[in-house]
Amino acid sequence: MTDAPDGLTGRHGLAPLGVAAAIFFMMGFVTWLNGPLISFVRVAFSLGDASAFMVPMVFYFSYFLFSLPVSLVARRLGLRKGLAGALLLCAAGVALFGQFVAMRMCGGALTGLLVMGAGLSLMQVVINPLVSLLGPSERAAQRIAIMGVCNKFAGILAPIVLATVVMGDIGNIARRAQDAADPATRDAILNGFVQAIYAPYMTMAVVLLMAAGGVAFFPLPELQAPALPGLTERRERIFRPHLVFGIAAMFLYVGIEVMAGDAIGTYGQGFGLPLSQTKFFTSLTLAGMLAGYVAGFVVVPRLITQERFLELSCIGGCVLTGAALVTHGYVSVLCVALLGATNAMLMPTIFPIAIRGAGAWTPLASALLVMAYSGGAIVPQILWR
Repeated sequence: MTDAPDGLTGRHGLAPLGVAAAIFFMMGFVTWLNGPLISFVRVAFSLGDASAFMVPMVFYFSYFLFSLPVSLVARRLGLRKGLAGALLLCAAGVALFGQFVAMRMCGGALTGLLVMGAGLSLMQVVINPLVSLLGPSERAAQRIAIMGVCNKFAGILAPIVLATVVMGDIGNIARRAQDAADPATRDAILNGFVQAIYAPYMTMAVVLLMAAGGVAFFPLPELQAPALPGLTERRERIFRPHLVFGIAAMFLYVGIEVMAGDAIGTYGQGFGLPLSQTKFFTSLTLAGMLAGYVAGFVVVPRLITQERFLELSCIGGCVLTGAALVTHGYVSVLCVALLGATNAMLMPTIFPIAIRGAGAWTPLASALLVMAYSGGAIVPQILWR
């Protein structure tokens, strides 16, 4: 089945979009485990809040570290092999993280996150241009909104699954470990606690391996952004104003998204809310993002342009941030969760606008935007301190 030439995916049909949607679901599940993992790691390794934020810091810093190298890999391997390789790297990172957490080796667990981030960097460099260019440019935000729905639906499920299957009564376990009479007793309590993470993470690694095998044999179109009329594809032309501002916007956006999603549990704990509740708060933000993506899919470009939606999202985010600052407790937490709705359509509009006219430099432009995801490592650390 294929769309009309001016439809959502043009002549390429819906199958490549379906593959991309499945990959975005897996990316979302792996990525949005970071929120409750902050609380999990804090208890498992007896860390303070600032040290526990090494989880998102290492994860998002990997985008800065690996995006340019993997753009060269992506250009050499092409779309299909690049995605398969990305899934393999993610599988390795997930397996390493699960293994080292179960062994209570913090450095090894962070290494697993770094490997996972390398895989996701390659995946983002390859898959975002695919979705942006898989049909008419004026419907790019719609296509990315569909990916966002899949990503954030997985993001809603991931914290709930982790909190239910792995974290259990984390508040009680934390108190028992803190009140333990001696280090041996405390270690026994925490060793039993961390074992619960091993089987779920190994299962995820197997699923990612199977997905890599499936993608390796699926025919995907090789796409690149057409050059803007009258411009040559020289290296210096890659840094056009819309790409430069797009990189800055992406850096700030991802930093704010991580604060609203991954840090909302810690934010709630700052008001004295119990761990038994705050471990689910990331799902609230992701539910807001899901609603924002659905709204974007409905109104763009039928009622407003993707550029206008971007402006409205930024205004809404400023209003909610101000409301969170002047309120307390559950009301303030709700304002932070609703930031998910205003954040939702920033990525779908920033990416297609920023890579316009990149031509043969599409992988590099994509890599530079993905490098800006490192805002998720830097902005929370600045604000937290």
